[in-house]
Amino acid sequence: MGRPKQFDPDVAVGQAMDVFWSKGYGATTPNDLVVALGIGKGSLYHAFGSKHALFEKALERYRDDQAAGLIELLDRPGPVKERLRTALEFLVEVNVADPRGCLVVNTATELGGGEPGVAEQVRSQFERTRSAFRAAVEEGRRSGEIAADRDPEALSSMILSTLLGLQVLARAGKGPERMNQVVEGLIDSL
Repeated sequence: MGRPKQFDPDVAVGQAMDVFWSKGYGATTPNDLVVALGIGKGSLYHAFGSKHALFEKALERYRDDQAAGLIELLDRPGPVKERLRTALEFLVEVNVADPRGCLVVNTATELGGGEPGVAEQVRSQFERTRSAFRAAVEEGRRSGEIAADRDPEALSSMILSTLLGLQVLARAGKGPERMNQVVEGLIDSL
């Protein structure tokens, strides 16, 4: 009979997410994870297999949390452009307030396409975000807030690209005033 686990793997994934988010994948050592999770190296590897596997779980947790928050903001009642503005301003505020930036954007810039599983998670998150924006754009076209001849694919890609750029600017230390000007320009262009 095996020994019972002395930690909650779900909690451990959240703690690991914070370490990877703060330090980046490459700079996070197994010892950093052991200390943060309060477990031994053997338990870490037994529960998660590897640092990389734990990182993938942590990135998936972050993606799910972020997607849920964005969809909640976009699904509220009210004018579509206002919901888009609110969602983008909220994401700007979060990224300015947290010097760690966005874990998905950080991962994309740190690892690029060099880690196939991670690269697929990053692409998946970008696509999930773009799809949420596309749904809002299509609703705006139906309600007349956005001209019917505007291409939802192009607009949702433009909104996503602007958001990613804003997240990089936040990481570089740009203030919210400048970034909110970009949000206003984007909303006006819709």
